[in-house]
Amino acid sequence: MAVPIAQELIALLEPLAQKHGLELVTVECVGGSRHRIVRVYLDCDGGIDIDHIAAANQWVSDELDGVSRLNGSYTLEVSSPGIERPLRTRGDFERFAGKHAVVHTVRPLDGRSRFSGELAGLQGDDVVMSVDGQEHRMPFDAIERARLKADFSDAGERDR
Repeated sequence: MAVPIAQELIALLEPLAQKHGLELVTVECVGGSRHRIVRVYLDCDGGIDIDHIAAANQWVSDELDGVSRLNGSYTLEVSSPGIERPLRTRGDFERFAGKHAVVHTVRPLDGRSRFSGELAGLQGDDVVMSVDGQEHRMPFDAIERARLKADFSDAGERDR
């Protein structure tokens, strides 16, 4: 079975990001071969700024030029992960325990494939979440995609 292009690009770019003092959050490839978009999300301690992104755009572009599966034209977008940061690694689920997240699984678990609630971290190979007061466990390998979810519900209270 062929490795998805995004996984191939993550394997290619992750060591380079580390070399530049950055964290490769994830890579997304969307669109077809006629109009493909490659999105590379980077971060660093203290948050990534426009100077990091501009510099990264050059070395990412140079590296992608040698990827045969990206034949034809594509649009490269290099950016910060934003407030609703994607979660990709086991470390992400541990690091962001206590935060609100949305997790989609590749198959239904407990009768659902979308979970929105508070991350409780990892226990063994399971991501643990509290959803509507109930604990849910999802095998890490069953997660299709996950993101932090911005929670502004008490923002008005803090501003008063």
